[in-house]
Amino acid sequence: MSDKNIVTETQESFYIYIERVARGAMNIAEKIREEQVGEAMNMIADFSEGVMWISQVIELMKNQNYKIDIDPTKLNEFLSEINEGLEREDYVIVADLFEYEIHPFFKQSQGERFIFEG
Repeated sequence: MSDKNIVTETQESFYIYIERVARGAMNIAEKIREEQVGEAMNMIADFSEGVMWISQVIELMKNQNYKIDIDPTKLNEFLSEINEGLEREDYVIVADLFEYEIHPFFKQSQGERFIFEG
């Protein structure tokens, strides 16, 4: 498989995953509000892994001269805020974060595409 094919496939996987994260953020908020905290925690763990993958793809694409208008530092801020809320066991704040900040961020990000700048 050529480098170009790998880049294209990675980008396509990225776009699909961004859509899933937007939906997943709402599902996490709903689970927390339904007091299904154990299930929500599992989903949050998956979300955290996914956000790390998204950040890695953005960085790898940047190294290949591709740019996308998604700020990876914002992703890290989300993870930090989630951890702070969970440490305080403030599930209302965590649910609000997923519904009112994370979901809209990823919903907006769905329209973003990598642009080659080389």
